[in-house]
Amino acid sequence: MNRIVEKEMLNKNVVKLVIEAPRIASKRMAGHFVIIKIDEKGERIPLTIADADPETGTITLIIQRVGVTSHKLSLMEAGDMLEDVVGPLGHATEVEKLGTVLCAGGGVGIAPLLPIARSFKEAGNRVITVLAARNRELLILEEEIRACSDEVIIMTDDGSYGRQGLVTHGMEEILEREKVHLAVAIGPAIMMKFAALTTAKYNVKTIASLNTIMVDGTGMCGACRVSVGGKTKFVCVDGPEFDAHLVDYDEMIMRLGGYDKQEREAYDRYVAAGNGA
Repeated sequence: MNRIVEKEMLNKNVVKLVIEAPRIASKRMAGHFVIIKIDEKGERIPLTIADADPETGTITLIIQRVGVTSHKLSLMEAGDMLEDVVGPLGHATEVEKLGTVLCAGGGVGIAPLLPIARSFKEAGNRVITVLAARNRELLILEEEIRACSDEVIIMTDDGSYGRQGLVTHGMEEILEREKVHLAVAIGPAIMMKFAALTTAKYNVKTIASLNTIMVDGTGMCGACRVSVGGKTKFVCVDGPEFDAHLVDYDEMIMRLGGYDKQEREAYDRYVAAGNGA
């Protein structure tokens, strides 16, 4: 079992949990994820490792409250125990010194982007990060991103913070003014689709992390299969990162809604049983 040592609500629907997992913390690299289970009968869910501290033996997970399990996680407190935390899983990000790396994160996609941006900075790259959220309240990890970026541009849909507009507006500003050697985009599937279309115009190699489509995290359920360059891939075992210009996002978006009905029904039952909405 793994103990929660710290909890922080980043906003009303996003929680940060720092969890004791010394073996994972010592092996984890940018891009890795874990599978967690709250209790013996709980479902297994994959979560990207947002940070790790080998000295304290802890890893940091960022969870958005959208369904039953994520809601239960958001209600846990420091001192509570998780039944299982398994990892690190997936292929680590390929990090090298390239020059200028453009990192683009939307919503809770900023969490898995953080260790990637930090790793590219530590490798000697110039890192420019564009963060996007619907409004200021929903923007997360700004301070941490600023600490590992040479420049940060913030875009909000409503203009309540930074500049009003989409993540692609900030990306295009950078791509117009200077040479970018690599772009990394993580966020909702529709965001990654248009981020890839934007960088394709400038012939900039782009990596997208497709962690949002994973379910069981082992490749056995088949729920995370995506088409990349016309070939079927499984995000949890082949990824979670792929060439963003080769991903069939329309197919991915369609498949992301495959369990919407069941998830809504499960959450409705959970709330009807007297749990918080």
